[in-house]
Amino acid sequence: MRGVILLSLILAGLYLAFWPVPVAPVAYAPPKAPGLTGAFAPSDALGGATRLRLPEGAAGPEDIAVLNGALYTADVTGGLFRLEGDALTKVAQLGGRPLGLDEGPDGALYIADSFHGLMRWTPDGGAERLVEEIDGAPVIYANQLDVARDGTVYFSASSQKFDPETMGGTLLTSVMTIWEQSQTGSVARWHPERGAEIITDGFVFTNGVALSPGEDFLLIAETGRARLHRLWLTGDQAGQREIFMENLPGYPDNIEPVGDGTYWMAFASPRVSAEALMPYPFLRKMIWRLGPMVRPAPIPHGIVVHFDGEGNILNVLQNSSGSLGITTGARVVGDDLYISLLEGPVLARLPLAEIK
Repeated sequence: MRGVILLSLILAGLYLAFWPVPVAPVAYAPPKAPGLTGAFAPSDALGGATRLRLPEGAAGPEDIAVLNGALYTADVTGGLFRLEGDALTKVAQLGGRPLGLDEGPDGALYIADSFHGLMRWTPDGGAERLVEEIDGAPVIYANQLDVARDGTVYFSASSQKFDPETMGGTLLTSVMTIWEQSQTGSVARWHPERGAEIITDGFVFTNGVALSPGEDFLLIAETGRARLHRLWLTGDQAGQREIFMENLPGYPDNIEPVGDGTYWMAFASPRVSAEALMPYPFLRKMIWRLGPMVRPAPIPHGIVVHFDGEGNILNVLQNSSGSLGITTGARVVGDDLYISLLEGPVLARLPLAEIK
């Protein structure tokens, strides 16, 4: 019996030490998380938001766009939905897993699809793929986008290693990328006449992108390092990148410009205690081998943040109870703020007049 126990222990040790896994963690020493204090003190202002339910079986309205005055969103199965009154009605089946959505100056809906790359959709013409690869390399994790007035589309690609279409979906592959800390995220731009090119890279899970009102800079969310960057697009600093907001108390997701020089951004989760293991790659690989029950995961504590072009926090709305699940974005449409979600079957809506 002792021999069986000893053999089992040896096999378990060998498994934890050597069993092949897709993640190859690198050492990273994150700054100490500031916690949910001050302006970020927990509250539940989002808890009373109106829930707008997707049709039966649909879930995961990751982002929101306004096209020809109507609100659109998409779900995990590639369905496209339009808000009509208080009802979300399916209007198209795009396929893939649409994440970022935005209206272009041509009246089309542009889509960052994590399976298919950059896409374009119109009610009459349907969907077409615009960018599947850049310089011969496939775009495997297109995430969010913003469209400039001249039709240039700026879009993020979260990872060049973990493909959500073949490796378990966007949530799992986002956790894998951040747990590994591989810096393969990038931002690209596409123009109908000039094609696509990568304009900046080296991020740990690139996520939200948003143009300034003057389109002189682009804000970029780096989810895996809990910070925002500013990439200058014009002027003497064109091409230069700088840290815009760092050591945030949560992991930034989509960024939506309001149009007045301010922005709404969601945190997919507050910072997690597993960050303490980031300096220890071998230990992180062992934990991944133990399976989903012990791997790090986002905390279902919704947070959306309103800030200005200087990085000043103007407002923070939270759902401390976690009833909404994982928040991915917030967008002002008319007199309301709409909150998008990663997995839930609803969009949330809060009148701007109720936001203090």
